[in-house]
Amino acid sequence: MPRAARIDAPGALHHIIVRGIEQRNIFKDDIDRINFLDRLGKVLSETGTKCFAWSLIPNHFHLLLRTGAYPLSTVMRRLLTGHALSFNGRHNRSGHLFQNRYKSILCQENTYLLELVRYLHLNPIRAGLVMDIAMLDTYPFCGHSVIMGKKERVWQDDVYVLSLFHKKISTARSRYKTFVLKGIQKGRRPELTGGGLIRSSGGWSEIKSLRRANMHLKSDERILGDSEFVERVLKTADESLEKKYHLKSKGFDTRKLAERVAEIFAIDPEEIFQPGKQPKKVKARSVFCYWAVRELGLTMACLAPKLNISQPAVSLSVRRGEQIVSENGYVMTDG
Repeated sequence: MPRAARIDAPGALHHIIVRGIEQRNIFKDDIDRINFLDRLGKVLSETGTKCFAWSLIPNHFHLLLRTGAYPLSTVMRRLLTGHALSFNGRHNRSGHLFQNRYKSILCQENTYLLELVRYLHLNPIRAGLVMDIAMLDTYPFCGHSVIMGKKERVWQDDVYVLSLFHKKISTARSRYKTFVLKGIQKGRRPELTGGGLIRSSGGWSEIKSLRRANMHLKSDERILGDSEFVERVLKTADESLEKKYHLKSKGFDTRKLAERVAEIFAIDPEEIFQPGKQPKKVKARSVFCYWAVRELGLTMACLAPKLNISQPAVSLSVRRGEQIVSENGYVMTDG
């Protein structure tokens, strides 16, 4: 059976789970962990990706991320490739480090963000890496210590998480810690890491009552949220996929897209691929990048060498292009 495509969009909240191949360790010592966190911070900062929670366990790790201008696939490719190369080099090994592809669950933020922050940050206790909440407060390889103000990670958005508890930092930290403590007795929670219909509708008791009432809910392993949220996300994803296929059926590729953009700005299509900071050329290149990424589904990594610019420059062009298209009402195709 073909594996389902990932679901992503700018601003989407994702719970990421990455495991070592054959349950082997992907962090053997603190140097591995520190190298990984340095790389994570660099990738998140350069891609404008928000991180609300994280924890490193010897054979796997969890991240709670909100994507920015860069798609999740780009963020994870840079992170995992870099760590694998570093780890293999340090430990004189070769071959795959991670088990299959990483797991990403698109989450309903209002309902699940705090539940996931708590769940991810209790992982070191569940794994036996620390004994209690007092040790967790200062544990350097989990985002809980950052929220408690014991460690500093400039790339972790602890301010946003604390703002959900109280506007005064000291009060917010106290309430957050109480919230985390209550989560210890809940133990492992498979509904937060994979459970399809069970996860998307409130657990087995809710499922059974719905079945007795002959009611069924929409569910999907890639999504954590209520039935309405799941339905909406799937509909949006299907519409986006259908639109991409429609554009491809009309022969839209980078060449035809360049011709369309050149027509709008009255320039030669080749000018889009040539360096230069003339206002018209910059606008044309920005619209080209925006439509290529958002409409055709091309990656920024793919576009960068075609335009002879860096990935951050492509990201900036996408944002600029979105504004230009919105302000001027430009359309990629008439139908």
